[in-house]
Formats: sequence, structure tokens, C-alpha cells
Amino acid sequence: MSETAPSVDPRRWKALIFIALAQLMVVLDSTIVNIALPSAQKALDISDANRQWVITAYALAFGGLLLFGGRLADLWGRRRTFLIGLVGFAVASALGGAAANEMMLLGARALQGVFGALLAPSALSLLAVTFTEARERAKAFGIFGAIAGGGAALGLLLGGVLTEYLDWRWTFFVNIPIAVIAAAGAVLVIREPAEGRNRSRLDVPGVVLASLGLVSLVYAFTRAESDGWLAGVTLGLFAAAAVLLLAFVLVESKVASPLLPLRVVAERNRAGVYASLGLAVIGMFGLFLFLTYYLQIVKGYTPVATGLAFLPMVAGMITGSTQIGARLMTRVRPRLLMAPGFALAALGMVVLTQIDLDTSYPALILPGFVLMGLGMGTAFMPAMSLATHGVQPRDAGVASAMVNTSQQVGGAIGTALLNTIAASATTAYATAHAAGARSVDLLKLQSMVHGYTSAIWWAVGILALAAVIAFTLVNTGRPGAGSPAASSDGGATADAENGAQIPVMVH
Repeated sequence: MSETAPSVDPRRWKALIFIALAQLMVVLDSTIVNIALPSAQKALDISDANRQWVITAYALAFGGLLLFGGRLADLWGRRRTFLIGLVGFAVASALGGAAANEMMLLGARALQGVFGALLAPSALSLLAVTFTEARERAKAFGIFGAIAGGGAALGLLLGGVLTEYLDWRWTFFVNIPIAVIAAAGAVLVIREPAEGRNRSRLDVPGVVLASLGLVSLVYAFTRAESDGWLAGVTLGLFAAAAVLLLAFVLVESKVASPLLPLRVVAERNRAGVYASLGLAVIGMFGLFLFLTYYLQIVKGYTPVATGLAFLPMVAGMITGSTQIGARLMTRVRPRLLMAPGFALAALGMVVLTQIDLDTSYPALILPGFVLMGLGMGTAFMPAMSLATHGVQPRDAGVASAMVNTSQQVGGAIGTALLNTIAASATTAYATAHAAGARSVDLLKLQSMVHGYTSAIWWAVGILALAAVIAFTLVNTGRPGAGSPAASSDGGATADAENGAQIPVMVH
């Protein structure tokens, strides 16, 4: 442990409660609106062609502005941007809940994305600079990882309850009390080290290139889902994203005060975390989407019953994060938790590829959910901690933003990619079996399930690739150990050339 460690904040565990609340609100919002969407569409007379924008408007603003939000957190101070993000998110949620027409709802969703892009990296970077002792950091990130992993599934349950028993508008209004409590707690108990600011001049070209590049990338996958992968608009958006992001990397390598210091992503352990987390989320988001439709359309579950069906996965994620990952993180190397965790989640998905029209929930779906939850929880906890491991305090915000960016972009890619695969497999199955079908309705359901299982097999492969990347790139030693098996940068030393850093474990 570094001799320069600052005095321990006695209110750090109370601070964790309010940081976790804010993270829960952001993660919940990624799925809670999905279940309410059919009701909102009917109430506001939104066309089928435009309903996707309720989801896409949020994803574009959130994914496109995350790096900018992380840099503002480093520049203005994380506590300040945390509070601004909470207040802004609450106001945007109130506007969404009170929406009188389609444009007001879409504007509110975009505004939620803007303030979410400020709030999410502020929350994670506050956690990184608040908990610096190895064992406490493991426990804190175990809790945070469980919320990040399980919050999306919990959003499905809460969305079902609110929509079925109150009104779709409450999927927005529910954010307001959460934001008020988190903001009050932040004012009272959250502090951050004074030396953690990065007061360098804002990299405006980097902001423009990164934001436009990420928006183009997310929008390209969205258009691919609706227009096809080879459509001119889709290919043009992918080409624009590639050019903009390559230009961004070039600019960041030249400017004195980059938006994303390349040292943050060049260190192999953090690069491994960003890549493996992004891939894992691609698989996870696709699974939520398909199994939500499978349980409601094929099995006939209500929205509330569907949400309840996902609870064992949430319980598995919490157990994996707090009881497995947090307990073992200070004893074994992170890759020995991340790679097996992703592999166990892939095994759970293999189980779920066996679903059919008459599948028993207790016999097959439940074990698959539990395995997935345990695996993802175990992998997420060390990944969340390692994502900000070894960075200077002044880079903590942008390093945190990279975690959220990989997940948000991964979610958008997963939804579009796997949905396209499922749709193609569904069409192919229906065409091949049309002649011998006993009933059109039965064929429709059989084709749908075949499409889901085909996409889930792809998700299995994606999670397996995440496990391989985690095992290959993440080579840091266990926290607190003087392991020589460090990366060439040494994590903490990689960023030491510019002054003070978060006291981290020696590799």
C-alpha cells in the first residue's frame, strides 16, 4: 500500500449507500421503461415506427456523452457533478412522467440520457477515490457490482409492478424520490479528495469527435435492426463512426489535455476489463430482451410474473458479487474470478438454449438464471474495481466513464445484433416448416422460440470470448500482494509520471 494514502473518511460507508442509490436509478432506467412502453405508446398515440425512439433517444444521449460526462467530473469535481446529475435526472424523469405527447416524452428521455452520462461516471469515480484500502475496496465494489449487474433485471420487475398496478408514468416518477434521497445524502456525507481534480483545459475537439462517433455507432446498430445490415444508411453510419473514432484517437494522442488520456485504455488490465465487460453486456441485454418476450408471449406470464421470474438471477448476481467475488478478490487474482465468472454465465445460457413451448420454469429456466446470476456477479465485482485500478485521481472520472461507455454501447449493440439474428432465424424456420405446420399460431410460436435459442447460442459464444479476453489480458496480481506478475505498466506506475495517484495495491 502506498505511503501517501490519505486519511480514511469515517463516513465512507454511509456515502456508499447514496452512491449505490444513484447507480441503481441509472441502471433501473435502462430496463424499467421497456415494460411500460406498450402502455405509453397507446396513451400518447406513438406509432410503431417511432416507439423505438423512447429507448434510442436515451441510449444515444447516454452513450454519446459518457466520456464528456466523465471529463466534466474530473474538471468540476465528482461530488458537484454527482449532485447536478441527480437533480437533472429527477427533473427529466418528472417531465417524462408528465409527458402530454410523443415529442415531450422523447425529449425527456434524451434529457435523462444527458444527465445520466454525467451521473454514472461521477458515481463510480467517487467510489474509486473514497475506498482505497484493498479489503474495503473489494466489499464496496462487490455491492456496486451487484447493483450494476442486477439493477437491469430488477427494473423489469419494478416496471411490471408499476405499470400493472399504478400507471406507466410511475416508471418515470419513481426516480424522483430516489434522486432526492441520494442528493440529500451526498450533501451530508459524501466528500472527495481535494487533490483529485483535473483542471486542465477542456479538449473540445475530443468532445465533439467522441460524442459524434459514439452516437453514430449506437445509431448504426439501431438502424441495422430496423433497415438491415447492408442498407446504405446503416453502412454510412458505421463508416462515419469508424472515421470519427479514429480521428478521436489521433487527436487524443496529440493534444496536451486529452478528453481520454490514452494511458487510461492502453494499460492492459483496464483494456481487458473494458473489452470483456462490453462483450458480456452484449450477451446479457439480448437475453433480457428475448426471455422477456418468451415468458410473456410464449408462456403467457403477466408483466409482474415476468419480473418475478428474473429475481433468482438478481439474487445470484448479489450472491456472486458480495459472497464470492468480494470474499475472494483479496485472495486470488482478478482474472481467476472474471474468466470463470463469464464462463459460468455462458454455461447458464447454454441451459437456456434448451427452452421450448412446454419448458418448465423450475426444471430448466430457474437453474439457467441462477448460474447466469452467480457467474455475472462474480465477474462484475472485480471488473468494476479493476476498471479504475491504478489511475490517477484526476483520471478517475474518465476511467469510470469508459466502464459505463463499454456497457452502454455494448447494450445497444447486443439489442440490435441479437435481435437481428433472432429475426432471421425465426423467418428461416417459419419458411422451412410452413408446408407441414398443423396450425399457423403454433408455427408462429415455434419459429419465435427457435429464433430466441439461435440468438442465445450467439450470446454463449460472446460470453465465452469475454472469458478468454479477461483471462488473457487481465494479468495483475491479487490486491495487497507484491506479485511480480504485473503488466509492463504496473497499473499504478503506468500513470505515476504526472503526480498524485489513488493509493492502490502493489502488483
